[in-house]
Amino acid sequence: MADDVNNVSGKKTTGLWIFFGVAMLVAILLAVFISPWASSSPDGLEKVAEDKGFMEAAEDTEPTWTHSPIPDYGDAVGTKAAVGLSGFIGVLLTGALAAGVALLALGLGHMNKRRAAEPGN
Repeated sequence: MADDVNNVSGKKTTGLWIFFGVAMLVAILLAVFISPWASSSPDGLEKVAEDKGFMEAAEDTEPTWTHSPIPDYGDAVGTKAAVGLSGFIGVLLTGALAAGVALLALGLGHMNKRRAAEPGN
């Protein structure tokens, strides 16, 4: 009985991991090759800050990203390369977090199925 549950579950999760892998590949390709050509116009928050006149006050303080590996998409490796690299790192970190949550959920699901399949439950 427990083997049947594991076999069915394994087939379902294999498809999910293939989907996850393809989605990660597409996200990496977009982050690395498309994001460097995104609009350089200010986003909504920057636009409001400029319109309301408090953008200068924010620029007078030390930015929080000055100690980051790629500060404000720095020019150390070229702006387009830095944006692509930042996107790549962001996709990898987000994917790793999502995979960790998925593995935790799958592990908890398997534990509950095993408990239900045990005699006496």
